[in-house]
Amino acid sequence: MNPQSRAGLLAQSRTARILGIVVFNAIVYFTIGLPLAVFPGLVRYQLGFGAALAGGLISLQYAATLATRSLVGRFCDTRGAKFVVSAGQGFAFLSGFCVVAAGLCHSPAAVLGWLTASRLALGAAESGAGTGCIAWGVGRVGATHTAEVISWNGVASYGGVALGAPVGVALFHAGGLAAMGITVLALTALGFVGTRMSPAVPVLAGARLGLGRVARAMLPFGLALAGGSIGFGAIVAFIALDYSAHHWPGAAYALTVFGLAFIAVRLVAIGSIGRFGGFRASLVSFTIEAAGLLLLWAAAAPHAALCGAALTGVGFSLIFPAIAVEALKTVPASSRGAAVGLYTVFLDLALGLTGPGAGLIADHFGYPAVFLASAAAVLAALLLTWQLMVTHKSKNWN
Repeated sequence: MNPQSRAGLLAQSRTARILGIVVFNAIVYFTIGLPLAVFPGLVRYQLGFGAALAGGLISLQYAATLATRSLVGRFCDTRGAKFVVSAGQGFAFLSGFCVVAAGLCHSPAAVLGWLTASRLALGAAESGAGTGCIAWGVGRVGATHTAEVISWNGVASYGGVALGAPVGVALFHAGGLAAMGITVLALTALGFVGTRMSPAVPVLAGARLGLGRVARAMLPFGLALAGGSIGFGAIVAFIALDYSAHHWPGAAYALTVFGLAFIAVRLVAIGSIGRFGGFRASLVSFTIEAAGLLLLWAAAAPHAALCGAALTGVGFSLIFPAIAVEALKTVPASSRGAAVGLYTVFLDLALGLTGPGAGLIADHFGYPAVFLASAAAVLAALLLTWQLMVTHKSKNWN
């Protein structure tokens, strides 16, 4: 067998091992996608609450993820990534139970209460599955393939969202909240069984950095990630309401287009981070994402909004892995789980604040203004990343 053929087979085997792990993240993110085009309109128009509360309910998931992410990272380093992913599937199952319970209630306050509990449980599920699958995948294929693991994990994540959004609308129209919740219960039960049957990777020995040192190492990279994530948060929380305010059909398809564009870039440009470096890849990505958000702000027709959502997905696609590759060089492998957890906290923080903050903007200036403000945040992240690239002095532990 010639060296080129051998390299191709090794790459295929590596990809298969990665996919065998990230499929569990795809299940959780499918359950995350199910309510995205349903809950905002349900809370705003059927339950009669305000736009800020509708956006806040969506963002509450990310607040719960934020609260659990650092703990999950430590558990990855001490208990193992498989344990963490299994726990994530369990919390996703609990979120489905809460949605079923909400479907059985008649009081708007009671429905909102159960939906709130569902979002909190789903936030913990996202934390466990997202962080755990990255640590598990890197443990299976090695730190040199970190960008590949993160890229495929993102394909699973946003592929799940892209598929889940229209399916959630169809389930809600067919059987209400109960149909959505039962679907979550069935899928996450299968995910839990599959997780328990998959081989674990050993917990790495060696000295671990204190949480404070890891946090300081992640801080500048996390701030750049946070700025670039606000556009995603705006689309997730407000694209459905923006479409409704314009009297446009097809809000779920805007989420799907965003997810498909995200996935396409991850698949096509999966090696560009290694070739050009994380900083350069992220600078290009920030520029494209800002352009997409500006197009959403200026959109006067649904096809223009679809193009804006797609362009935002293209730009957002590589930001997380591109910056992560540079960030993870600053910590030893034995602290990788904690670093991934703390780095991802900034994504959670951005998404958690976007809902209520952008809701206030929407209440005063309209939904398009949300996308304009998001574009400004992305451009600020671009400037920070440029500064990091110029002054980067990180120590490579890997």
